[in-house]
Amino acid sequence: MSTDADVIILGGGCAGLGLACNLSQYGGRAPRTVILEQRNEYRNDRTWCFWGDAAAPYARLAGHQWRHLRVAGGGRCIDFDCGKTPYRMLAADAYYATALQAIHANPQLSLHLGHGVLSEPEYVDGVWRIETSQGRVSAVSLVDTRPKPASEQSPALLWQSFFGHEIETSDPVFDPFIADLMDFPESGDHRIAFIYVLPQTATRALVEYTVFAESPLPAPALQKGLDAALENRTRGSAYRTLRSEYGCIPMGGNEAAPAAGRANPSRVHAGLSAGAARPATGYAFQRLQRWGAQCAQALVTTGTPVPQTPDRLIARAMDRLFLQVLRTQPALAPTLFTAMFADVDSRRLIRFLSDEGTLHDHAAVIAALPAGPFLKQLFSRKPSA
Repeated sequence: MSTDADVIILGGGCAGLGLACNLSQYGGRAPRTVILEQRNEYRNDRTWCFWGDAAAPYARLAGHQWRHLRVAGGGRCIDFDCGKTPYRMLAADAYYATALQAIHANPQLSLHLGHGVLSEPEYVDGVWRIETSQGRVSAVSLVDTRPKPASEQSPALLWQSFFGHEIETSDPVFDPFIADLMDFPESGDHRIAFIYVLPQTATRALVEYTVFAESPLPAPALQKGLDAALENRTRGSAYRTLRSEYGCIPMGGNEAAPAAGRANPSRVHAGLSAGAARPATGYAFQRLQRWGAQCAQALVTTGTPVPQTPDRLIARAMDRLFLQVLRTQPALAPTLFTAMFADVDSRRLIRFLSDEGTLHDHAAVIAALPAGPFLKQLFSRKPSA
């Protein structure tokens, strides 16, 4: 049966565009690929951050980088030196522009904006059929980067909800050489909330308010915390908002499943609801880029897509236990995070957080954390959901 493409990518966000960029590098060997995206245009709507040296994917596109980070809470303030692998900030507009250029440069790939999917994809006689707002599209393989329906997702242990403004102040109030990774304000409600500040100049910064909770929070629920953070960081200086960003990331419960045993190997799910984000941190960008390279190679060589690679057993076990402790004992969060950044060698911790940790790196993280809360959780008779 003839098809419109060899591969359909549903969703042209970070995951879908990353896969398309990798496919474009194969030139004429790339499969005929159609990317369907419901938005009508791209705008600078988010920021991705990661640790990496100059050779890291997309490092050259990073608009700013920091060699020092600050983590404050629980009565401690830690200056974290990450000079060998700086913390890099990549704006969405730079990523989108690069991806669109790569797609347009390879005639094997085509991006279709304004294509909303009207119903679940159907698999008929070896072909995927997608009904969109602009008509039907068909292909042999399907990569679905859209969020999974709630009925197909396991409950997350926690949700990371964040809301922030990129602002420009009238006075120089920021230090562009150090970013606040986590600043836990004093609070009496014991919920896990912190301020995240990425200063690019003395007068320009992204200020976000983040909450870890058992349910996702809408932006209005975060507004009060963000307002307080902005008031604290601008120190009375007038400012204007350049843009805003909001998001919710599931933490735990949606880990990537093994490739073996999939009902239909010609379809994979990818993205945040398919294990793209590290459960205990929410970092996803580097993981998505690694998956994009692996999936593109598989599509070129075998014609079959591959899902996100599951984390190693030790990482899954550590992340799940850590999240269970945060969920049942949220008041400990400032102490646990500051302990990691204070007492683990920076190179070891960055490898651990970037999914490149060795057994020694994992052991160093375990040694830095207080044993009591984790033993209590392990032997608790009330397991977390």
